[in-house]
Amino acid sequence: MTAATLAEVLEPAERGGYALAGLVVLGWEDAVAFVEAAEEAGCPVILQAGPGCRAHIPVPVIGKMMRHLADQASVPVVTHLDHGYTVEDCRSGIDHGFTSVMFDGSKLPISQNIELTAGLVEEAHAAGVSVEGEVGYVGYAEGAASAFTDPEEAARFDRESGADAIAISVGNVHLQTEKTDGIDFDALYAIEQATSKPLVLHGGSGIPPEIRRRLARETRVCKFNLGTELRQTFGASLRKTLDDDPNVFDRLTILKSTMQAMRAGVSEILETITKV
Repeated sequence: MTAATLAEVLEPAERGGYALAGLVVLGWEDAVAFVEAAEEAGCPVILQAGPGCRAHIPVPVIGKMMRHLADQASVPVVTHLDHGYTVEDCRSGIDHGFTSVMFDGSKLPISQNIELTAGLVEEAHAAGVSVEGEVGYVGYAEGAASAFTDPEEAARFDRESGADAIAISVGNVHLQTEKTDGIDFDALYAIEQATSKPLVLHGGSGIPPEIRRRLARETRVCKFNLGTELRQTFGASLRKTLDDDPNVFDRLTILKSTMQAMRAGVSEILETITKV
């Protein structure tokens, strides 16, 4: 199956009352594990290259790697450049095989955010690429504080930007290592009333599974971004491998040993949010 755009997988999710997982990729092994888990579940998956990944692996390399996996997969696979802080970041993704890009204008005044997003949408859609935008600011655990999404600004962004999906801030936080019951459903419902596009929650690792399930079934949240939770799984598996065999030293052997745990972790996530 060929690679899919974000719009192509989110629209059926919104109609069907389920959500998809945007999984942060940091290397070949985890990307393969994520796709294998999605194939086992029979559902689409979104492979994401965020700023950390792009600092480690050049965009032309990670773009081709993800597209290779997507084109070989038996389920739809979106290759998504996450948190492009400039239009040039996003253009690089479009030029190197990504089927979706996120322009993060969350720190900009809403008018500038809309203007830049709308210009990018025109270029991206002409190339067959989806665009995710953000209104409000999703903060970081032990870092910058969040600014909740203003429903009126979200409504304007929805009408004027042309973006295919909107990331919002309603109590979700990046890099959260512990599960917290911080989602403000009243704030979310106000945004839903004001908008029409699929909604995205970054910082999905901090949202408990039962809350993820409720959000997927009862709201227009169609995409959860997950990274920290999977890095924790990777780290625990890696430590166990090294503890079990102090003499193991081969990089390929060590990294391959983490793939089963990563597949299992993603399978649990998909069971919670994607299974109807």
